[in-house]
Amino acid sequence: MKMLFSHNNRQENNIYNMKSLRSLFRIGLGPSSSHTMGPNRAAKIFAERCPNVDTYRVTLYGSLAATGEGHMTDKAIITVLEPLAKVELIWKPETFLPFHPNGMLFEGIKDGKVIDKWTIYSIGGGELANEETTKNEEDIYPLTTIHEIMDWCDETGCTFWEYVEKCEGPEIWDYLSEAWETMKSTIKRGLENEGVLPGGLGLQRKANVYLNKSQSYNAAVSSKARVYAYALATSEENASGSTIVTTPTCGSSGVLPAVLYHLHTSHDCSDMRILRALATAGLFGNVAKEHASISGADVGCQGEIGVACAMAAAAACQLFGGTINQIEYAAEMGLEHHLGLTCDPLCGLVQVPCIERNAIAASRALDACTYSALSDGKHKIDYDRIVEVMKETGHDLPSLYKETSTGGIAKIDISKRRGFRKILDTLHITKKEE
Repeated sequence: MKMLFSHNNRQENNIYNMKSLRSLFRIGLGPSSSHTMGPNRAAKIFAERCPNVDTYRVTLYGSLAATGEGHMTDKAIITVLEPLAKVELIWKPETFLPFHPNGMLFEGIKDGKVIDKWTIYSIGGGELANEETTKNEEDIYPLTTIHEIMDWCDETGCTFWEYVEKCEGPEIWDYLSEAWETMKSTIKRGLENEGVLPGGLGLQRKANVYLNKSQSYNAAVSSKARVYAYALATSEENASGSTIVTTPTCGSSGVLPAVLYHLHTSHDCSDMRILRALATAGLFGNVAKEHASISGADVGCQGEIGVACAMAAAAACQLFGGTINQIEYAAEMGLEHHLGLTCDPLCGLVQVPCIERNAIAASRALDACTYSALSDGKHKIDYDRIVEVMKETGHDLPSLYKETSTGGIAKIDISKRRGFRKILDTLHITKKEE
């Protein structure tokens, strides 16, 4: 699509550019965009690149190896490669490659010799990158900070979703419509499904229970309980490996859909208004992805749940008639109040505390929206600066708090709890000798 904006107000050496929202809102199978979707895509690419071999040897590094089994990384790769040749998986959780914590080395072996090899990284949201990938692919957004975009909005009288439409073209609405329909289907399916989630933790689905209980409370509590139920529905579907939309990741896929579905069903927001709010949410998610990260292995859960909360807060504020300043403020609060959030899931599964975090973040997004709507939209720290701080904070976090299962909640000894010895055996987890 031909660019519609002047680049004169940007530095000539500015390397930042943003891809289509199609790269942010990916429709696929859970439970993890970085550990499941990314490796699955990488396996497909390598299979096409190197089809006629005797063996595929895949080495997983760093965070990808540390929590790969709990995230079904092995299944995501083997499903693609095993029909073609023998598959050998090597796990190296102690080795972190410099480009990104989620590294993969694919090797094709023929007659005992490596005939092709490819190192690639799953950088979050199902996206792949390495040192050779160009940042100019799908460069369709000439303005890539919220500050720049707000200046453009002030000059043109347009709002955030109109900027998205001008950059993406009208065809983006068809894709966002597909994403929105998938979100609704996932929530409805999650509200119907019951039973224990896979993985061995014995975690019961709660979405249906929360929805039923919501009918027994006053209006205020009932409304919040429904938001919880919608977030739980998507997150539980994700944990079961079902179809979801990355918003911006699998692990945080319950936040934005819950808020949008709640406003759609309880506040009579039309599908078209929801799609416009989804475009605005995507813009804020894209900025965070471009200037920082949405990968838990890179910056912790603040890059997943924090960004998801910011996206949902921006969308809600727009649907309630917020100005561009109020929308930006709501998003800033959604991210700011998740700074420092660690990624340390129990047993490496996208269940505890991930599912609960989605529900709480959805409620917090609506709180940020309300707080912003009561203000004039003026505040001291803008969204772009908070994105920078998130990146700095994430890189200062020790690796044991970034999806390695070596610190925080992941280190809690559950073996002493009744019945958990069998769970640990099922997950092939043994307690380290003190």
